Amino acid sequence: MVQTVEDYRKYLDPQVLAHIGGLELRARLLVEGFISGMHRSPAHGFSVEFAEHRKYSQGDDLRFLDWKVFGRTDKHYIKQYEQESNLQLVFAVDSSESMSYRSPQSPWSKREYAMTVVAAMAYIALHQADSVALTTFDTRLRRAGRASNQPGRWKSMVHELAATEARGQTSFRAVLDELAESMRDRHLVVLVSDFFGPAEEIIAGMKHLRHRRHEPVVMQLMDHAELTFPFESPLQLVGLESIPPVSVEPRVLRAHYLREMRAFTEQLRRACHEQQCDYVLLDTCEPLSGALSAFLNARSSKARG
Repeated sequence: MVQTVEDYRKYLDPQVLAHIGGLELRARLLVEGFISGMHRSPAHGFSVEFAEHRKYSQGDDLRFLDWKVFGRTDKHYIKQYEQESNLQLVFAVDSSESMSYRSPQSPWSKREYAMTVVAAMAYIALHQADSVALTTFDTRLRRAGRASNQPGRWKSMVHELAATEARGQTSFRAVLDELAESMRDRHLVVLVSDFFGPAEEIIAGMKHLRHRRHEPVVMQLMDHAELTFPFESPLQLVGLESIPPVSVEPRVLRAHYLREMRAFTEQLRRACHEQQCDYVLLDTCEPLSGALSAFLNARSSKARG
């Protein structure tokens, strides 16, 4: 029985959480454990773009009081953000074959990690009356649907995630273009992928989303071995997206590989910064609470700014 903060905290460890059956149960334990460990709940809105001022009413959160306006007018006004209206979130999850990769030191595959993070974030969003939608993609969008906060939405979304298989290749430009054109209203679009594809296609797709007034959030999810290349003995690398096997000597390749990997992730990070998009790099060996913290703290920082 889970009763205390300490009970919850153990479930934030990926090694423990990976062995708990059922995506729904894992996501619930993750969210409850994460929030229990915080001094205050981080679930106060994903969207933080300033919309307008309104007069202060008794009971309003004083954190959003605009002291600059008070200094000029001697009147109390609250900064109102778009999160105060019903926000529409779309979680776009990569379901290509590369997401099935899991190294021996990782407790779960990139696909399993991605599903649990998305289910947890959707749980938080729905409990603050935001609307969520799920789409998965490879060379095109799959399982696309309208954002909703109706009762039962979370369970149906979790079932859709659990039923998703990692297979096929990825075509980021086609997918992001299709996604940008498929949504009429403004959405917060959370992209969860390893982003193994041409950087210029990914960047062009994000620009298209921005042009359509959507706000992309990039969550680049990598296996720990992909980030560190810990291999020592000669091995054969088998491509997961129709790439032929390659025999390599890791000790010769490591320095070049790590240099290229750092350059790739940094290029994506810079592109997100230029487009004013959040970027989070996720390591499958790290606690999932870190994924939530990185995202929610980034949104909170924007709100405070």
